[in-house]
Amino acid sequence: MTGIGIIGCGVISGIYLDNIARLSGLELRAVADAKADAAQKVGQARDVPALSVEDLLARDDIDIVVNLTIPAAHAPVGRQILGAGKHLYLEKPLSASLNAAQDLMQLAEDRGLHVGCAPDTFLGGGLQAARAALDAGKIGRAIGGSATMMVAGHERWHPNPDFYYSAPGGGALMDMGPYYLTALVNLLGPVREVASLSSRPRSERRIATGDRAGQTLPVEVDTHLLGLLAFETGALIQIAMSFDVQTHWHSPLEVYGTEGSMRLPDPNRFDGEVTFGDETTMPASDRVYGAGNWRGIGLADMADAIATGRDHRASGALALHVLEVIDALHHAADTKRTIHIKSDCTRPLALETELT
Repeated sequence: MTGIGIIGCGVISGIYLDNIARLSGLELRAVADAKADAAQKVGQARDVPALSVEDLLARDDIDIVVNLTIPAAHAPVGRQILGAGKHLYLEKPLSASLNAAQDLMQLAEDRGLHVGCAPDTFLGGGLQAARAALDAGKIGRAIGGSATMMVAGHERWHPNPDFYYSAPGGGALMDMGPYYLTALVNLLGPVREVASLSSRPRSERRIATGDRAGQTLPVEVDTHLLGLLAFETGALIQIAMSFDVQTHWHSPLEVYGTEGSMRLPDPNRFDGEVTFGDETTMPASDRVYGAGNWRGIGLADMADAIATGRDHRASGALALHVLEVIDALHHAADTKRTIHIKSDCTRPLALETELT
């Protein structure tokens, strides 16, 4: 049994807590948060100790610590976790800063520790069905496609949306891009070159819900970005990420091949179905983890991989590559230049059977 500790007891922690309890091989042993009352609330609800970060990291029975803090804290808290000799699994992105993420991965390598990172939705039935279809040659060789996530802004539903619009770490690409880019790397392998343009249509946002409803907050980052991705395979993908679009009619993901095309489900989900040009479908429900919210299967896969000596799928190397692509897209928009991607990662193994 792999002992799990959680640092960060905010909104996203709920689904992790639920799934740690039902995924085999994992046992929650303690929680912590910079806000002691938040940790106490979760600890009481889940019948586990609520500790300080330092006390949690000192526990001998905790093997992996899940870092669910805000993006700006991912790297500093991650360094604490690795410094304590614990394996690290964290929410996306790997860090708000590419340099900090690279340092984090170097620290893990130096200490012989594993790093895993969300999103793990690419392991769900919907995107694994797409992977199986592509690997089987259903649409021939992939030559292009599109990735689209365009909404009106998270201030409509999040009571404290400041970090979505602050620098560093804000913007639609940094927030939602990891889902789309990780799904695409799972399908097509590494990205080699990017180009983009971006804009900031509004200088402030008004919070619509919660105790701060009606308050405004400044926008410090570009919130509308259009980019091009050139993959090592030769496939060219258009990407659109925005917090400024009221309505659109694009699919979340599409891949075009030499012998057909396919429309993929939302990469922020585990379910859905793949639809082909002839209107035939492959439902997620026919595959493992194809129904419901299985956020945390990447953690379970990592725990099993550590125990058995194999590579895990939602790896730090994959997350670092995706973060470099995000950083390069922002840099390309600023400089109006095409940017070469330096990092590499192994295309994750397909997930065909339930983790046991």
